[in-house]
Amino acid sequence: MSRPRLYEQLVGQLLEYIAEEGLAVGDRLPAERELATQLQVSRASVSQALVALEVQGVVDVRHGDGAVILDIPPGRQVLTALRARRRRLQEVIEAREAMEVKLAALAAARRDDHDLAVIDEALAHMEREIERGERGTSGDERFHAAVTAAAHSGLLGDLMAEISELIRESRVESLAQPGRPEESLRAHRAVAAAIRAGDAEAAARTMSRHIASVSDVGLLRET
Repeated sequence: MSRPRLYEQLVGQLLEYIAEEGLAVGDRLPAERELATQLQVSRASVSQALVALEVQGVVDVRHGDGAVILDIPPGRQVLTALRARRRRLQEVIEAREAMEVKLAALAAARRDDHDLAVIDEALAHMEREIERGERGTSGDERFHAAVTAAAHSGLLGDLMAEISELIRESRVESLAQPGRPEESLRAHRAVAAAIRAGDAEAAARTMSRHIASVSDVGLLRET
């Protein structure tokens, strides 16, 4: 048996806290700073553990409103699901690298005015989300969907749709990290500029760089 990782230990502690305090679905957890003090860990570690619970549907981390409990499953079930997600995440990253880099290149070669308008709206939507202090997950999803549509490749589009839910999990994990939403928006703009210029090589290169950057997540770094 491998030693539980720090975030797994914290997830277990948070579930124990919920049980000991008698919290129920709909209740709100204390602020991250308070939880960090009680658990004697960093606020960043608490944030990562909450994101892990969010992806599993246990809590809903709302901007300016804390983490609200959505479900209280058995702790062992949650930890088993988290370990499976960690193993799966690397494969999701590899699939994104294989498909989205090609999609960006095709988009640069095939995009039309409507495609560019949809891409621009996705960028504007993500910018508005970030300005409100949100993660930008909806705008991020819209952008990548817009690039996929601009590639006009039915089969690749279908393959992306097949793994969309897995990508959504990794998106939440990535954009929850400090500074990542702004970094991703800048990368999106670079990809969009290459697509608008019709430069397939630059579009592929910038998308590859972007996927590598957003794939640097705590879930995989943690030892």
